[in-house]
Amino acid sequence: MPAIAETYSLGLPVEVSKIDQELKKLWQESQGAATRASLVNLAVYSEDAGSLNKNTQLMAKITENHACRAIVIEADCKAQENRVESWISAHCHVSRAGSKQICSEQISFLLRGGCTTLLPSIVFSHLDSDLPFYLWWQEEFREPMDPQLWAWVDRVIYDSQGWEDFSAQMHLLESAEQEANQRTVLCDLNWTRLDNVRFALAQFFDHPASHHHFAKINSVRIDFAPGFRSTAVLFAGWLAAQLNWQGKKTEAANKFSFVSSSGRKLDVELQERPGDPIGEVALATPEVEFLVAHAKCGDLLEVSRGNPGEKHTPQLMPAGKNDPVSLMSEELMRGGPHHVYLHAVNRVRDLL
Repeated sequence: MPAIAETYSLGLPVEVSKIDQELKKLWQESQGAATRASLVNLAVYSEDAGSLNKNTQLMAKITENHACRAIVIEADCKAQENRVESWISAHCHVSRAGSKQICSEQISFLLRGGCTTLLPSIVFSHLDSDLPFYLWWQEEFREPMDPQLWAWVDRVIYDSQGWEDFSAQMHLLESAEQEANQRTVLCDLNWTRLDNVRFALAQFFDHPASHHHFAKINSVRIDFAPGFRSTAVLFAGWLAAQLNWQGKKTEAANKFSFVSSSGRKLDVELQERPGDPIGEVALATPEVEFLVAHAKCGDLLEVSRGNPGEKHTPQLMPAGKNDPVSLMSEELMRGGPHHVYLHAVNRVRDLL
C-alpha cells in the first residue's frame, strides 16, 4: 500500500473537502495489514518556507513512540494569492510483536495569504474525535491571540530559547491561557532541555541530612552555549523558586544577585562557552562545591562534590539530548500542569 508506506513525502494531494473521505479510502486499501493508532491530536504550526517537509520528517520519528493524528501546517503570510493545499499520509512502524504495522495519520496543509485566518477552522474540522489537542507552535506569538483557537488547546508546546522578548511572549501566552479559563498547559521545550541537569543537581539533596547546605550556598555558576542564555536563566529561576530566593538585575549582563529567605546575599554568574546548552553547573558553599558537567565521552553527565578548588571524583548520570525529536518525545510523555516551570519563570521573567 504505497500511500501509507513510511516516507518523508507529504503523501497524496487531496481537496480539503475530501480529506475524511480519502482517509477512509487509505485504510480500506491497507486490507488489514496496518492498524491506525492515535492517542492525541498533535498540530504543528510554522511559517518557515519548507517546514512542511522538515516537520514531516520529525513526525515520522516522533510517531515511532507516540501514536497521534498529526496536523502539519505551513503558513505563508506574505503571499499575494489566497490558497489552501492539502495532503494525507501515514507514518507506519512495525509493532514490537512484529506482526502488524501501527500507523499514525498525517494531514498536511499549506496556507497562503489571507487564508491563514482559516487556521482555527482548518484545525478544528480535522481533529480526531475527543482526543486531547496538543499544539506545537514553532513561531513567536503575536497579537491577536485568537480565543477560538486557544480555547480548544490542552497543551501548547513552544521553545522560548530563541525569543527576543521573553516577558512580552509570556504575557501573550498567559493572556491566551486566561481566555481558555486556565485549561491550557504551557509546555516550554527550553525547560525540557534542563530536565537531566536539574535531576542531577537535585539528587545531591535527596536526603534530608543534606538540606543544611541550602542555608550556606553563596555562589552559583552556570555555563551555557552561545544562543542558550535564556536556558541558563531558567535554570537560575528554578533554583530561586525551589530555595525561595528573590533576585534582581545587576550592572553585569550575566550576573544576578539573589537574597535568600534569611536575608543572606548570593551571586549567580552565567558564563558563555561552546558546548552543550548547559555545559556545567557549580553550586558552592564555603565548605563544599556541587558540580554537574557534561562528560566528554558522550550523552552523560559527570556529577561530583568536594572541597572548592579541588579535583572531584565524578559519577555518571544520563544527560539527555537536545534534538527536537527527543525534546518532543519527553514532553509528550508528560501529563498535568507545569507548576515548577511557572514558578521558575516568575522568579526570573524580568531577568530574561
